[in-house]
Amino acid sequence: MGERRFAIVGHRAINDGKLPLNDLAGAGGRMDVLVRAINTALFLSHGIRDDSHITLHLMGGPGPPRRIWFEGSRLEGVHADERAIAGQIAKVLREPTPPVGRLEEVWTGLWHSGGDISTTIAEWRREEVTLVRLDADAPPLWVEGGSPPDGEDVDTRFGFFLSDDRSFTTEEIVTMDAAMPARSLGEQWIQGHSAIAVVHHLLDIGVPLDLGDRSSGAEPAR
Repeated sequence: MGERRFAIVGHRAINDGKLPLNDLAGAGGRMDVLVRAINTALFLSHGIRDDSHITLHLMGGPGPPRRIWFEGSRLEGVHADERAIAGQIAKVLREPTPPVGRLEEVWTGLWHSGGDISTTIAEWRREEVTLVRLDADAPPLWVEGGSPPDGEDVDTRFGFFLSDDRSFTTEEIVTMDAAMPARSLGEQWIQGHSAIAVVHHLLDIGVPLDLGDRSSGAEPAR
């Protein structure tokens, strides 16, 4: 229900030059983690989710931070195969990184730009996206004992921030905590693509999300 966006930070993921397709986990800076996240965020068993987007934050150098945005509703030429997805990323990395704040469409539904998570946060807030940082140590994302709304279809934009195989840095957490609540999908730290799958399931079946200020009595989001 509603649009869902995912922003994942690749702390070591290379952002310029030649992406080694045979060593995504090593020389690619754990690009394999990001590729799996793309696959889960966008693809169904047969087809693509047109209500889902994912933005990669490539922070591992050697160039300035680069963001790559896969827009599910328009994406063409990308298939649910990890090597094929990595190949598309490799093509983007051959292009110069655009300035911060300027999105350039490389081909239909795939964009790139300079910037980091603070840039993405600012852009999504201007678009009135409801932001959430996923954190196993935070309160649950869903309303305890809640039930799906009867036939309700609320057009809410949700944006979920998650990390690669490393935890968010202290600076990143401070930046996010100033703009969004932290919520958990359970006590265990699951892999990023698994977290995306859980979020999709919760939204697909309409489970009400607990994103309000608990001290103010705010209503949960749906």
